[in-house]
Amino acid sequence: MSCERHESKIEKARELRVLGFSTPQIARMLAVKSPRTISEWTKGIPNPEWTKRPRAKDDLREVAREMRLEGRSYREIRAEVPVSKSTLSLWLKDVPISDEQRALLLQRQVDGRERRATALRARRIATQRRVHAEASGEIGNLSPRELHLIGVILYWAEGTKDKPWSRRSEDVRFINSDEGLIRLFLAWLSQLGFENEQLSFRVAIHETADAVAATTYWADLVGESPARFLRPQLKRHQPKTNRKNTGAEYRGCLIIRVRRSTHLYRQIAGWYLGILGALQTGEVGETMARGVTGSTGGFGPPSPGSNPGGPASSGLTPPGRLFEAPVPYLAARAS
Repeated sequence: MSCERHESKIEKARELRVLGFSTPQIARMLAVKSPRTISEWTKGIPNPEWTKRPRAKDDLREVAREMRLEGRSYREIRAEVPVSKSTLSLWLKDVPISDEQRALLLQRQVDGRERRATALRARRIATQRRVHAEASGEIGNLSPRELHLIGVILYWAEGTKDKPWSRRSEDVRFINSDEGLIRLFLAWLSQLGFENEQLSFRVAIHETADAVAATTYWADLVGESPARFLRPQLKRHQPKTNRKNTGAEYRGCLIIRVRRSTHLYRQIAGWYLGILGALQTGEVGETMARGVTGSTGGFGPPSPGSNPGGPASSGLTPPGRLFEAPVPYLAARAS
């Protein structure tokens, strides 16, 4: 751009400013990219009155500053001064507050976080209890066959098993620290016809814990005298291990062994294979597949079981009163 043309633009910009045009308007009219250039060209000429922002928020600003001087938080100030947090920050960035006021504000923030955490925790617990209650109601009563199948899967998941790399005698031995699973396993054994006299009990626990109290606890759970329990199986303490299972609530694990149970162990293995086979063949397999991949809604009304009167699909005959006896143990131990 030539000097003459440049000077002409500057003169034109000043004339437009005198006529009352704003900086952005002049920039568009003269095809100047930067409004800052127009501001430099029109320096010394007062801005048009209509471009000046009214100071309608001056009274709000003063209220906000006075509240800040009193040591009020931004949240409290915004409750009475309806402006954005960024505006409030600009207004109050130079307002001094004492160390005591600052400490009080920080403590109130900590207290507020704790209150929110407590409320969220209570809401989460309430939601858990509601879901647990709804899901529990969907189960209904267990048929003998259903308990039998549950017990087979429970043992194969949690019980001891003979493995190719660890050969051992084929006997039934269950170890767990969960009270509910212990009760379920004993109810299953009771349905199979095994009484407590055919079982041995032992507590497995760290040597630094109270083995006597743990034995008393488990003996009361299974309805036996502590004198019937074998000597506790103690686990050596490792000082470098940061254990979480400590304190009065730690009672170790209960080991339940069925005496002379080689035949039962082999039956359990067969029942487990039968369950796997049922998943792969016939109508049962199709039903199970639909249950896994289909809707996650409720179970519907309780049913008497898939086939309450029939035997397990392993081809092996269970001992005793497998599908004839009631399920007394869970009810008895729950009372």
